[in-house]
Amino acid sequence: MGGGGDLARPCTVCAHPQRESIDRLLLGGNVGVATIASEFGVNERAVYRHRASHLPAVIGLAAAAPTVAQGNALLAQLEDLRADAQELQRKAEEAQDIRTALVAIREQGRLIETLLAVAGELQTQPTVNVVFAQEWIQVRAVLLQALAPYPDARQAVAQALKGLEP
Repeated sequence: MGGGGDLARPCTVCAHPQRESIDRLLLGGNVGVATIASEFGVNERAVYRHRASHLPAVIGLAAAAPTVAQGNALLAQLEDLRADAQELQRKAEEAQDIRTALVAIREQGRLIETLLAVAGELQTQPTVNVVFAQEWIQVRAVLLQALAPYPDARQAVAQALKGLEP
């Protein structure tokens, strides 16, 4: 059983003793991957992979399981960043600094988008309403035609199908 199969190597960032600090910097978005890699002595590609593959999972775990302290800390940091951006926007508007206010608004949007993605509330995949798809219309017609000799079954299926339509 113990052949030389290719096992995936563990993520060096996940195993890093300062992983929390790395995650915080990645989440903040103000420090580049190359800088983070250099500062913590990890491979730049590993940081990219970790950010893409593991950071969302850690945050997602926090949303699903509040007992995961590391994920909770990252979510709290996102909320803090959002509050900071709101405060910056308020101050910029008071000072009539439109450019800074717009930057703060844009940052709030990015942070809210991240929070929605973590909570699973953000739909990033394109959607298709199959009710109006030509293929579904044909399938529905064939199905109802096949059920024509069975009026009770046809009526039940027609009612069920009607429930699918907007």
